Amino acid sequence: MFEKHETTAWTIDPAHTSAEFAVKHLMITTVKGQFSDVSGRFTLDDAKPSDSSVEVEIGVASVDTRESKRDAHLRSADFFAADEHPSMTFRSTAVERTSEDRYRVKGDLTIRGVTKPVELSVEREGRVKDPWGGERIGFTATTKLDRRDFGLMWNMALEAGGLLVGNDVKVTLSVEAVREAEVTV
Repeated sequence: MFEKHETTAWTIDPAHTSAEFAVKHLMITTVKGQFSDVSGRFTLDDAKPSDSSVEVEIGVASVDTRESKRDAHLRSADFFAADEHPSMTFRSTAVERTSEDRYRVKGDLTIRGVTKPVELSVEREGRVKDPWGGERIGFTATTKLDRRDFGLMWNMALEAGGLLVGNDVKVTLSVEAVREAEVTV
C-alpha cells in the first residue's frame, strides 16, 4: 500500500564547507569574501526529493574579505549588524530534482532579521565512504540576491556616477556533510 524509501540525515562538516560571496566594488571589479562559521544539517530522500529538507546557519562575524577594515565595516550596523544579528539562516521550503545530480531548493533566507524567499541551484558533487568508516556527500549551491532586500542599504555614490558597492551579490556554498543515522519512512 505505502512504498517505503530511505531518508538519510547529514551534518555539515564546517572544516570542509565554505560560504562565499562576490559583489562589485567601484563598479569595475569584483570583491570576494567568505564566512568560515557554517553549520547545519539536511535530510535527503533520493526516491522522493520533495521530502528532503535543508537548514544552514552562518555566523556573520566570521566574514573574511582579506581586508580587516572592510571586514569590521561589514560586521557593523551599516551591513550585517553582527552584534544584534549574529547569524543568517536558510531553511528550505521545497526541494525539486531538475536532473540526475541537480536540484532546485527554495527556502527562506534570514539576514539582519529580514526573511525573504530565495532559490538555490544545487549540484550534487558526489557521495563516498571516507577513510574513517563514515559516509560523506558534497553539494555546490549558487544563487544571486539583492542585498537591499535584506536591509543592507549602506552605499556611497561615486562622483563619476554609479555606486561604491554593487547591490547584486553572487553566493556560492560548497558543502561537505557527514552522514548521521539512517531513517526509514
